[in-house]
Amino acid sequence: MRAVLQRVTRAQVSVAGEIVGQIGAGLLVLLGVENDDTEQDARTLAERTIGLRIFDDPDGKMNLSVRDIGGSVLVVSQFTLLGDCRKGRRPSFIDAAPPEHADELYKLYVAAIAAENIPTATGRFRTTMAVELVNDGPVTLLLDSRKRF
Repeated sequence: MRAVLQRVTRAQVSVAGEIVGQIGAGLLVLLGVENDDTEQDARTLAERTIGLRIFDDPDGKMNLSVRDIGGSVLVVSQFTLLGDCRKGRRPSFIDAAPPEHADELYKLYVAAIAAENIPTATGRFRTTMAVELVNDGPVTLLLDSRKRF
């Protein structure tokens, strides 16, 4: 499971002009699920997401987590994070999980974050979405449930 985390002052996702999810300060997470990901991958990545200390403390050092600042998390499914662009001119998505499996683990990841009393919002799975954000910092990090990078 792969995630792109962006520290934001605000973010929202729309489908056909309708806002379906929005947050103030917190994290925008673009989430990709692989074929062989498991429930444990979703739980592990959720724990790492909410525990990551990437928000400034009063001294201006990245020392606080989204939980510490009382922030929110907006999670948007994005299978293209699994695109392999090493050959040719067209990405291969062979490692991306089939929709049913991806949706199950996406929902589990979101539920694991919400279970920690962190306000969460989502996009709509398998739809074309418009994502808007104000990246704070900018701070953008990559996470992988298997720590490959």
